[in-house]
Amino acid sequence: MPRAATTSDAFNAIAEPRRREILSYLALEERPVGDIAAGLGILQPSVSKHLRVLRDVGLVRVRRDGRRMLYRTYAETIRPLHDWTGQFERLWRHQLQRIKERAERKSAPEPSRTESQPREEP
Repeated sequence: MPRAATTSDAFNAIAEPRRREILSYLALEERPVGDIAAGLGILQPSVSKHLRVLRDVGLVRVRRDGRRMLYRTYAETIRPLHDWTGQFERLWRHQLQRIKERAERKSAPEPSRTESQPREEP
């Protein structure tokens, strides 16, 4: 089965760890490509390619400021991704609760067998 192009699907686009890193880096402040490359330690051509994919799927917005292009994460298009993954939060919480309960059972002191058996009188 052929894979969807990363430029047509937000889920495929964020499957790449560097793109998620770029999205996080841009979440609080818009930045030019050079700042992204320097801040994340990624070569500028690689950052530009990742930004192109993120722009094509609508996860990043770009704004021109004179000669500079400033990029920022576009929260509105990330919301559906958040909503979709949020449905699994209950599952994760449930799993963590089960792990916690199992660990507590294993670490709880076992009652002594002599204490639980009735005493025999002479």
